[in-house]
This record gives sequence, C-alpha cells and structure tokens, in this order.
Amino acid sequence: MSTNGSPPRDHLPFFVAPLAVLVGVASMPLAAGLVAPFGIRPTLLVAELALVTPGLILLAVFGVPAKRGLALHAVDGRRIALSLAAGVSLWAASLGLLEVQYALWQPPAGYLEQFRRIHEALRPHGFLDALLSMAAIALVPAVCEELLFRGIVLPSLLRPLGVVAAVLVSSLVFGAIHLDKTGSEWSFYRVPFAFVVGAGLGTLRVRTGSLVSPMLAHALLNAITFAVVPLSDDPSLGEATARPLLGAGLLLAGTAATLVLLWRAGSAPGRSEIERSGC
Repeated sequence: MSTNGSPPRDHLPFFVAPLAVLVGVASMPLAAGLVAPFGIRPTLLVAELALVTPGLILLAVFGVPAKRGLALHAVDGRRIALSLAAGVSLWAASLGLLEVQYALWQPPAGYLEQFRRIHEALRPHGFLDALLSMAAIALVPAVCEELLFRGIVLPSLLRPLGVVAAVLVSSLVFGAIHLDKTGSEWSFYRVPFAFVVGAGLGTLRVRTGSLVSPMLAHALLNAITFAVVPLSDDPSLGEATARPLLGAGLLLAGTAATLVLLWRAGSAPGRSEIERSGC
C-alpha cells in the first residue's frame, strides 16, 4: 500500500513513459563517451544501462513496485521453452525481412562496413572475451531493452490504447531507437526489422504476463545473430548478394512459427497480461 492508503501503481502514467525513453536515449551517447577509451564492450554495456536507468528511476519516483510494475514473474519450464523457441523463430523472420528488404532497398554507403567493424571488434579471442562479447551484444541489451520497452512503456499504454495498439505503439518506439548514424546521415534501415521484433516480443510479454519471456527470446535472438554473422558474412566478397526468395521463405516460415508459439505461450497455465489488465 502507498502512504495515502491507496494501492500502489502497477505502471507509469502513459504520458511519463515516453519521457523515460527520451531521457534514456539522450543519455546513451553521453554515458558511452565516458568509457569509450576502454573499448567497445564496456561502451555497449554502459550505453544500454544508461538507456534503462531513467525509466527505473521514474518507477521509483512514482512508487511503482519493481517486481509488480515490471512483471518480473517466474515462468514455468513450458513457457521458458516456448519463449526460447520464439526467439529462434523471430530471428528467422527478422533475417528473412532483412533479406527481402536488401533486395528492394539498399542500405546507405558504408552502412554494412560499419557493422562489420563492430562485429570484428567484438570477435572473441578466448573464453573470457566470448563471455564479455555475448554479454555486451546479447544478454545486457535484452535485459535493459525489455525492462524499458516491454516492462515500462508497454504496460503504461495498455489501458489507454488497448492491447493491440499498445503493442504496436511500443514497437514503433522500439524501432525508433534503432535509427543508425552513418557518417553525417541518419538511416532508417534497421527500423522495420526492430519494429517486427518488438511486436513479437511485446505480444509474448502480453500473452505470458511475464517480462522474463521476452527477455529470454530477445537474448537468444541476439546471441544467434552474433554467432551467425561471422559465418555468413565475408567482407572479402564485397557487397552481399540479394537473396529475396530465401528471405521470403524465412520470413513466412519464421512468422508462422512465431504466431503458433505465441498462441501456445498464452494458452499455458496462468493468467495473461490481457486478462490482468482487463483489456
């Protein structure tokens, strides 16, 4: 109970949640700049922590209990398996979307090379290096981004917008933070991919009623991407060849599998976020 006798909030007011995102995004380059001399891994880790910290502070300011407000509920083994499987299917769908997109919309000059340099800098040279790289590119981003977008932003939108619109709007916000700067220009190239992934993760959060599920799916999706890139991308071959048929197949198969897994995740024992929110 709060000090005035009313029940504690279970989410931020809907007009406050965007502030958490804006302040978090603005904080990322400032925090990252402080540790940039120490290498790319600390830079990525600190940037992600800076992204989520304002939202966590606002939860405390508004008296939202962290476990309840963020839906940090334990999930059973069945939902863990379904969440991990959803991470794999979302990875396939998102890869397919990027392949189709590449055939229709070429990225700006230097865009692919920029990401190749990042992955090369993260290439592990030993077991400890591998753990740090996986934490920087998969685990910490999954935890921090899920805390903010599916733990703070999405619940604040459920009642005023309804479930479907809340998932879509929070996914748009998630997509917007994936704007990339190449040289002096901003690129929207990763926004469609991030929107689709965000919609899948948001639906998983709603269907299971727990933030743990999208965290698991997100972390596995990132880990697969990090592991597969060195195997599928050879810089010596120059620009990648467009593979629209492969992309379309992956997109359709990954989307179909994701929909089935999301349906099954919601049918597992326990109340979903939809039921608890009354939406």
